[in-house]
Amino acid sequence: MSVALIWIIIGIALILSELLLTSVIAVFLGIGAITTGLLLHWDLIEQSATQFAVFGAVSLALLVLARGHFKRWFMGYTADEDEAKPNFQRDIGARVKVIRDFKHGAGRVLLNGVQWDAFSDDELKAGDTAWVVANEGIQLTVAKQKPIKVEQQER
Repeated sequence: MSVALIWIIIGIALILSELLLTSVIAVFLGIGAITTGLLLHWDLIEQSATQFAVFGAVSLALLVLARGHFKRWFMGYTADEDEAKPNFQRDIGARVKVIRDFKHGAGRVLLNGVQWDAFSDDELKAGDTAWVVANEGIQLTVAKQKPIKVEQQER
């Protein structure tokens, strides 16, 4: 097996490993290895020191210049989220399901698959739908009616 083929196989393995790692680094190492293998195959480089230099330079250049673009491509992008808002503010206006009756203004709700302690001035029972009106760290304030500001923003 030629050295060029070994570089190419290593490159393909690194790119495929990215499917499991999702760190978006192995893909650049893989491209660097494939580039080195192709240059070896075309007899443009020979010495092992040159091989490692090409591998390192191509990998590093791609990592620095293209990682942000590739990461969005691999990880996806959600256009409907307002990235300017902190995470706790994004929940305001979200619909939640009541999973434990509210007693003395306190109960439990389900938001994005996670259970939260919640407070409400409204009488809420398990199975009801409510809306997040405030987020105080690890506790939500919810109401039976959707907040007016959120309704106006959706129009």
